[in-house]
Amino acid sequence: MTKLNDATVENSKENYQSNDFNLIEFLIVLAKNKRLIFTIPLLVAAISTAVSFALPNVYKATTKLLPPQQTQSAAGALLSQLGGMAAVAGLGAGLKNPNDVYAGMLKSRTIADRLIDRFNLSKIYETSSLEKTRAKLEENTLISISKDGLITIEVEGKQKNLVAPLANSYVEELAALTTRLALTDASQRRLFFEQQLEQTKNKLATSEFNLKRTLETKGVISVDADSRAVLATVSYVRAQISAKEIQLNSMKPFMTSSNSNMRRIEEELKSLRVELSHLENGRGNAEANTEEGRQPGLSNIKLLREVKYHQMLYELLAKQYEAARLDEARESSVVQVLDKAIEPEQKFKPRRSTIILVSTVLSLFATISLILLLETKKRALGVPGVAAQWYELRSQLSLKK
Repeated sequence: MTKLNDATVENSKENYQSNDFNLIEFLIVLAKNKRLIFTIPLLVAAISTAVSFALPNVYKATTKLLPPQQTQSAAGALLSQLGGMAAVAGLGAGLKNPNDVYAGMLKSRTIADRLIDRFNLSKIYETSSLEKTRAKLEENTLISISKDGLITIEVEGKQKNLVAPLANSYVEELAALTTRLALTDASQRRLFFEQQLEQTKNKLATSEFNLKRTLETKGVISVDADSRAVLATVSYVRAQISAKEIQLNSMKPFMTSSNSNMRRIEEELKSLRVELSHLENGRGNAEANTEEGRQPGLSNIKLLREVKYHQMLYELLAKQYEAARLDEARESSVVQVLDKAIEPEQKFKPRRSTIILVSTVLSLFATISLILLLETKKRALGVPGVAAQWYELRSQLSLKK
């Protein structure tokens, strides 16, 4: 009985294989269904044509920007006079890539809101809230950075006369925003030293006032030449320490502790503190002797030392501030427009011919595949063994019990 069943299945396989398509049979099947093969693609072509022409035209305008490049400071000669303190001017080198910063600013909510108000985009996009308008603007705008370092702004829209002004307005708003923010290296240095200079100026005025009041109250007490020399040296070292601390604190927000510049400055700061300690300890006996005989003279020395210290620190910071101002003046043109957006002459999308061609070809292949599948099923059902397998497959795939 088993041998008989095996023979039946084998005969069924042979009959099924004999029913496989050859080229002539394939062409005959297509010829039988020629109306279907032509009708469905033509119907799909007509529908896709109607749909493609129903889609509104979308236009695109593009502008390209050249961000400011990292260049050597024009005030390098002036900074070289300051020795180790000149390294503060290089703080901008640790900042992010300027291209990424400007691209992030172009994508900011501040610029988006300015453009929405400027062009009344809520009405144009027909949105009910400011958040939806921002999302629509972001959807229609592409801001990218190319390998050559250029920033590209692409704006799409249904209004042909709107996309170019909108793309160019991104540049205008970016320029306006950069004037309010310290973005370039020189601007950051200028703001930083301006703040430090103001603080030092106030402290210098306070120390000068204290010295003047003491001299008016206790009179002028002469100070020997050795004490004046030590006073100048100590004041200079203290000013250098303060300058290094300012530099170190300014670098911490964007540099890690393992950075080589950070470690170098920390070592220099440590050495200066040791030197200051030796100077102060070395003149401890002299100050003690002076305190025994001339207490007012010691008070004058301390007040005069504070004045000298703030004077030297103010001088260092003033030179740095002037250097930053020179560099900022050189970088008056922050962002340069390489290609200004112009009104597009032709639509960007939809590409109607592509839509019609692709949909027609796909429908043709789908129709032929469906015809072959139905013919294969018809032939398979004529073979007992294969027909049973087919019905078994249908029963297994059915969701009904």
